[in-house]
Amino acid sequence: MTAMRRALEFLFTRALRSRLGVALVIAVLVFGVIGAARLVSGPTDSLGGLSSRPNQPITTVDPTAGADGVLSTEAPPSPVTRPGARTPEQTAERFATAWLGRPGMTAEEWHAGMRPLSTPTLIEKLDGAEPATVPAEKVAGPPSMRERTESFVEMLLPLDAGQLRLELVASDGGWLVDVVDWERP
Repeated sequence: MTAMRRALEFLFTRALRSRLGVALVIAVLVFGVIGAARLVSGPTDSLGGLSSRPNQPITTVDPTAGADGVLSTEAPPSPVTRPGARTPEQTAERFATAWLGRPGMTAEEWHAGMRPLSTPTLIEKLDGAEPATVPAEKVAGPPSMRERTESFVEMLLPLDAGQLRLELVASDGGWLVDVVDWERP
């Protein structure tokens, strides 16, 4: 019994208090857990790779539903304008003229000129803006249109000091400007 007692005493007082002893205990525990996991999991096919791998690629989109990417080979649909209503080009030109204003124009007059051509959201965003902050004075060419959908277009108007980019949306009363952006040359 004294030999057993000495062995246990050596184990707990010297071996387990050293780095080597602690490393050996951790290694025994890790290999024990791995061995137990292999025993519980059963036999595996070493040639099959992942055991739960699907036979075909996983798709989240119906491949026959059409293009879902940003780039499309199809032409965007032409904007739809009701008979007698302003076209997007007419709305953009009228808005640009109102946005540029004229010398001596008050802020109230400037806002009143843009109000019938703007969405309520844009009218709210332009609240507090002044006509003196407009960085251009005149339209320098015809507008060019980027068709996005039947009810949304982007218009680019060249001005004397840059380019005015307008986003127009179709509403019950015709086309209205929803976004105004200024691009310097």
